[in-house]
Amino acid sequence: MKRVTFVAAASLLALAGNAGAASQLKLNEQGYFEAPGLNVTVFADIYPDGHQTGVTVIQHGERVAANGDLRLEPSPGQWSPVPAGDGKTTHDAATGTVTQALRYPDESKNRKGFNPIEYPDLDFRYEVGVTPLDGHAFQVSVHLDKPLPAQWEGKVGFNFELFPTDLFGKSYLMDGAAGSFPRQANGPVVTMEGHTLTAPLATGSSLVVAPESPLQRLKIESRSGELVLLDGRGNMNNGWYIVRELTRPGATRDAITWVVTPNVVPEWRYAPVVQVSQVGYRPDQAKTVIIEQDKRDTRADVLTLYRITEDGPREAARYTPRSWGKFLRYHYLTADLSAVREPGMYELSYRGKRTHAFRIGEDVFDRGVWQPTLEYFLPAQMCHMLVKENYRTWHGLDHMDDARMAPAGVHFDGYDQGADTLTRFKPGDRIPGMAVGGWHDAGDYDLRIESQMGTIKLLAQMVEEFGLDHDTTTIDQARKEAHLLRPDGVNDGLQQIEHGLLNVLAGYRALGRTYRGVIEPTLEQYVLLGDVTTQTDNLAYDPALPAGDRTGTTSSINDDRWVFTEDNPNRELSTASGLAVAARVLRTSNPAMAREALDAAIDLTAKALGRATNVGAKVAALSELARSTGDQAYVDALLALKPDIVAAIDKTGPALSSALPLVKDAAFLREVDAAVAAHQAKLADEATRTPYRVPYVPYIWGAGWDIQRFGVDQYFFRKGWPQHTSDALQMDALNFVLGVHPGNVTESFASGVGAHSATVAYGTNRADWGYIPGGVISGTALIRPDLPELKIWPYFWQQREYVIGGGAENFMFLALAAAQHTAQQR
Repeated sequence: MKRVTFVAAASLLALAGNAGAASQLKLNEQGYFEAPGLNVTVFADIYPDGHQTGVTVIQHGERVAANGDLRLEPSPGQWSPVPAGDGKTTHDAATGTVTQALRYPDESKNRKGFNPIEYPDLDFRYEVGVTPLDGHAFQVSVHLDKPLPAQWEGKVGFNFELFPTDLFGKSYLMDGAAGSFPRQANGPVVTMEGHTLTAPLATGSSLVVAPESPLQRLKIESRSGELVLLDGRGNMNNGWYIVRELTRPGATRDAITWVVTPNVVPEWRYAPVVQVSQVGYRPDQAKTVIIEQDKRDTRADVLTLYRITEDGPREAARYTPRSWGKFLRYHYLTADLSAVREPGMYELSYRGKRTHAFRIGEDVFDRGVWQPTLEYFLPAQMCHMLVKENYRTWHGLDHMDDARMAPAGVHFDGYDQGADTLTRFKPGDRIPGMAVGGWHDAGDYDLRIESQMGTIKLLAQMVEEFGLDHDTTTIDQARKEAHLLRPDGVNDGLQQIEHGLLNVLAGYRALGRTYRGVIEPTLEQYVLLGDVTTQTDNLAYDPALPAGDRTGTTSSINDDRWVFTEDNPNRELSTASGLAVAARVLRTSNPAMAREALDAAIDLTAKALGRATNVGAKVAALSELARSTGDQAYVDALLALKPDIVAAIDKTGPALSSALPLVKDAAFLREVDAAVAAHQAKLADEATRTPYRVPYVPYIWGAGWDIQRFGVDQYFFRKGWPQHTSDALQMDALNFVLGVHPGNVTESFASGVGAHSATVAYGTNRADWGYIPGGVISGTALIRPDLPELKIWPYFWQQREYVIGGGAENFMFLALAAAQHTAQQR
């Protein structure tokens, strides 16, 4: 294809309409166009599935439009064809144009890869260029390498997506005709480009978005065809508003030409954001308050602390924040409130704006912090159970038709079943005993082995490390019912461990190995938004029955979930480590299950250890089995791994710490100690590189889960090597989750925890804009290269998804650790 990265200067001036004006948009060092109050990025991300790619507009600090690119459907979904980037963006210094070359199909996703997409028989290349015009306007130009095939005329268009939440109730003008952005997709329903959609909201050549709002007003003018304003939620619940224009028949150069003019308020500055824990602090805890300001705003004003009294707030102290410097796109200040130890409620004021009220007290973590995860989130995620809370039913009894062996091939959610099932079962065979236990994987309804075992292991570690003993839930496995806020006299932690093991051990018993995962077979089931009981009929599929027939126990409806297997020794060792910990904590309460779990752990380790490549998984299995069995052979195997353990101490140290008392080899202990000392020194240095004092490298997905995992690792480093490890990084990781994180949305990632929290989340009730208390979202994500973002939108898995096996349980662990620290100080 001939590279086209320029537009004639005369054409640009004519389009701008004011030949004497200069563009305010300048290409900055990060590679995007910038003016005060406005940023325009050009394919800084390539993540169309997450509405995070293409031409993107950040207006007054908020991402208002994204995914500006050619698409093959008017309102694409998650598994719709997406283009592949063809090299890096290029910059033409003469015109200022930034261009991205792209192509269809993306061969890395076409019927293969983690999430395979089925592409049509269409192969073409094109470029999208963005050129700054007068003032804050810019031109978008699309150039095709060759005319589209005749059968694709009228089916390929440029889509520009408008973020919905901030537009609900706002108006638009299309060629002067007025309308408003609806709260939900409304009829009538039409067929458009072969797809069933709600009818366009408007058509024309000039669209003004939110004309009444100076901070949101955005004008889009087509110089090449007709604009269509669509509500993408008409066919996909997670869709955005879409502005679309079809490419002109036979066109190559300037197949699409738009002029986009965002309104900019000249005096606008990013308002300072004071970031403080949404829960509060222990009296003896370090209390670093972070202030996030516009990068042009480096002034430090007085930060005032108020103590809440019976007569209202009273000034308690004043601080002059210290400049930390630039991080991402902001300037940061910090203030140290550690000297404030008097118990009570407090709030802060900065430049006339008050924060939420937060508490200082010895018992700040003792109620309503870690407890909602155990009281609400884990019960709500229980599979094969009816889950009730007073008048509410969280979900009915589900998936009692589990499960059948999966056919060979790659599933749309990434599971890959080999031709050999590695078991005695053939594809389609029923796996007996699987309709029991386990937890739904948060936003999805599948049972991944790492999620199940991650939850089991963390719960068992909480019982072991902190004596977790909490009872607010009735869990009746015989009746397959769970009732929230109804104690049954049994430790919920132990009951949840048993619930997870029921499923894992049932699979192991039947298959002779662990399963990879259990998941619904069809995309229609997978995308279900509603009660999970509607995903299957709870009756085992019987291929011998005539279509539509059902008996009392079987059905001709083929909706049963599939079981996937794999040969993955590293994952098998991780499973073994969790089984070994669970076996220890269940020895007294459920000795039979404890014995079965330990036998499985021993068997898995024997089969997988010699083939595994992940030293962290090896050390985890050997360390936990050494403790659970007392067998010196496991300790000897750890000693033999000394070079690998030392070289990867960041991955091996946390697991090894629990087995240290069993190791008597002085040379081993000395070398490991030196490696830990060096690792902790490195972490302390890395922590100074962000104002948040945790090793934080933002990327597309929210980093909250990783930071929680890091905090849990720090707990175990401190347990094994307190001489090298303080609790500072562990506590800063907890504070990050509780609201001390980048961006202007400072809510706690833990739903229902703290003054302000994530009460819109990507969980099983996301279609209701709801949340599950104790679930922990993925958190603040990065809009590349430097915008931290946490939008109020329930369909952003990369920002607001819950998961089990990590997110919520790691948070629960950190909060329990903080509560334990307080108890030790009393």
